[in-house]
Amino acid sequence: MHRRDFLADFGMGFTGLAMGAMLADQGVTQAATLPAGEPHFPPRAKSIIWVFLSGGYSHLETFDPKPALNKYAGKTLAETPFPNPVDSPLHAKRFRSVAAAEINVRDVYPKIYPLQVGFSRQGESGIEITDWWPHLAKCVDEISFVRNMWTTDNDHAAENQMHTGRHRLDETQPSIGAWAHYGLGSINESLPRFVVLGGPTRSNTRASIDSYYLGPEHAGVPLKLDPKNPLRFGSRQSSQTAAQQRNEFELIEELNRISVDRHPRDEKLLARIKSYELAYRMQMAVPEVANLSNETAEVNHLYGIDDDATKVAGRRLLAARRLVERGVRFVQVFPSSYGTWDSHRKLKENHSKMCKSVDKPIAGLLSDLKRRGLMNDVAVVFCTEFGRTPGLEERSGGTTGRDHHPNGFTVWLAGAGLKKGYVHGETDELGYHAQGDGHYVTDLHATVLHLLGLDNTRLEVPGRKRLDIDRGQVISDILA
Repeated sequence: MHRRDFLADFGMGFTGLAMGAMLADQGVTQAATLPAGEPHFPPRAKSIIWVFLSGGYSHLETFDPKPALNKYAGKTLAETPFPNPVDSPLHAKRFRSVAAAEINVRDVYPKIYPLQVGFSRQGESGIEITDWWPHLAKCVDEISFVRNMWTTDNDHAAENQMHTGRHRLDETQPSIGAWAHYGLGSINESLPRFVVLGGPTRSNTRASIDSYYLGPEHAGVPLKLDPKNPLRFGSRQSSQTAAQQRNEFELIEELNRISVDRHPRDEKLLARIKSYELAYRMQMAVPEVANLSNETAEVNHLYGIDDDATKVAGRRLLAARRLVERGVRFVQVFPSSYGTWDSHRKLKENHSKMCKSVDKPIAGLLSDLKRRGLMNDVAVVFCTEFGRTPGLEERSGGTTGRDHHPNGFTVWLAGAGLKKGYVHGETDELGYHAQGDGHYVTDLHATVLHLLGLDNTRLEVPGRKRLDIDRGQVISDILA
């Protein structure tokens, strides 16, 4: 495919998505249905870094340790002094299995499995966190933990549900990043508004960054951390010098301007002119932000890039800092590959390894944002698709793991507009159900959009009626 053909049809492909979004800001594309590109009210944050850990980390062995699991280990749920959580009306209300209820056993394992790691209170706030987070433990006084999240899908389609708010049996909705992109204008016109690092994790998780009926220009733009080729068609051909390319662009612009004089109402022609201008800017800006080589050795150490165990997550989180520093609105980061936190077997071995791979990089990000003064402008979200069962997974003779658990789990947020060293909500004594009303995943969406100055109830598209659950409710208790 020739570059001119590509640019002429710039609306397709990831590069085109980025340019299409920028063109919408300039009134070149069909912008009549777009919001004004301004916040609904003064924002608390300018940018979001959304960190997603695929596979479902155990809330019990990370951020919501339950000593009762050790005390009653080996007993059944019914043998504890607590109400049996399987009998709770919350179980039916918040659980939606694709399999028939009579054959589903995914979250009702009766034998209690003890914690696989120790825990302690950390920081001045005294928040409990497990021993697998030695670096993040030093940052708890910067974090708001939400311990009463819940969702409905008990399989890994929940990865999409966490980002779109819809169960896989329902109509797909745009992702949280797409809504942020749709609602707000650009800060840096040489970079996309919604960038994805390390994902989507595979083809069937495309929904987690997609925009659907909002239009392709609002979808996430995946970037590779390769300064030579971070974005398809985003770099100059090796056979062409910078001067030659500049001359080519100037000639094309001149010819296009002549055509505009003859056809001033040709929107496709106007869009093509803008696409060349934007492509030129992007090919300079995108490789620069993807080039981590000019960071100091101290910064590389802070993010764990000098250690093979933490290098992948460290590079992606450092790139996220560089992107928000340059004005990208929404950066979605996948620090690890698809399903790696899924611990049906060998939970202790898996989680100790996976926590180590992320612990230093995510603590490094928080420390780096703070010392650069970016915590006043950036909010960080750290989440997964569901938690893990308090009961031992016994399918196929299992003795060392926990199954998927959508009924209650933990996420956390830190940075602009958020309380520090704070815990909101709780699960029951066994870590089974999110207590009270809890928070469905779209409450997290509404909170993030609120931080950006957007009212989720006002983000509408003609002909697309959203449900109340799609809009969610702001978790106002964690707001500073």
